[in-house]
Amino acid sequence: MRRATPGDIPLLLELMTEFYAEGGFRLDAERAGRAFTELLADERLGYVWIIEAEQQAVGHVVITLRYAMEYAGTIACLDDLFVRPAWRNRGLSQQALLQIRSFCEAAGIRAMTVEVGIGNWPAQKVYRRIGFAEEADRQLLALGLAPPAHVL
Repeated sequence: MRRATPGDIPLLLELMTEFYAEGGFRLDAERAGRAFTELLADERLGYVWIIEAEQQAVGHVVITLRYAMEYAGTIACLDDLFVRPAWRNRGLSQQALLQIRSFCEAAGIRAMTVEVGIGNWPAQKVYRRIGFAEEADRQLLALGLAPPAHVL
């Protein structure tokens, strides 16, 4: 796995398009490209990695950052994790998550969160394997103030 650079944006858009297509969404590549440009230009916002295997880009990981009073410091949101279907079930997601976890610990990040579909059992299994746990007393609520970068 390696850190993404601005030169990787076309590759990231290709990967993200595949990722969103699996969920039945069409990616607005222009908006997503601007988002990657902004994210890669400012580490205060987060980080992006390319997952590689056999000298090929086979996926990507995005974490975004925010300050949380509950943890008295910065926390990371695992925003995107995608591995191309042909490369799944080889431990790449788990390896990537363990590297991200180590990176976050070394960077002083106080907690990590992830939003995962209720019925996405394969992803939940990977996340739980490295230590993510459901918080029974909480529910994620969202208020969209701008349209997402994907369309059904």
